[in-house]
Amino acid sequence: MAYYYLIAQLPSLVYDQKPPMSSLEFKEMARSYMNKKDGSLIDRISFNFDFSKKLKTGCNFIDNWLNWELALRMNLAKQRVIRLKRENVQMAEPPAFPTEAVMTALKAIDEQSPLEGELLIDKARWSVIDDFAGNSYFGRNNVYAYYLKLLILERRQTFNSEKGFEEYKSLYAFIVESAQKTLGEHK
Repeated sequence: MAYYYLIAQLPSLVYDQKPPMSSLEFKEMARSYMNKKDGSLIDRISFNFDFSKKLKTGCNFIDNWLNWELALRMNLAKQRVIRLKRENVQMAEPPAFPTEAVMTALKAIDEQSPLEGELLIDKARWSVIDDFAGNSYFGRNNVYAYYLKLLILERRQTFNSEKGFEEYKSLYAFIVESAQKTLGEHK
């Protein structure tokens, strides 16, 4: 099904811009133009979904994105376990699909700061969303892609590098102090 009127009235989204509307406003507007089935699928799109629930929705765009996001998160967890040298941590093996998710996780872990890692992840998400949306510009996939991009832009608005760096310094100082106390107790 094509959603010409809905998509034609949407402002363009650019990765570094402020969102032109909230994701909630968009979701409500989109549902008013979409058929019931397509409109209900928008509720399956989130960055806070439960991977233990069924991932199959019947929509290739959403299913591909959910699988990519699962692979990304599992590979990030795996790389963090490796980086922290935790040998006794049991975790499920990440799915082999897709390679981009694996590469994104590896690059994000190697970034200089957590903020840079998160920005790299969001840029990769943006690119994958474009890939999965396909060529049917007025199709439902582009409605879902627009919603996901709004979620990314909203997420970016919550990043505060100064506050994050202060919290990082505070946490680091606490860890160093605790380690010094522990070493002092064992002497």
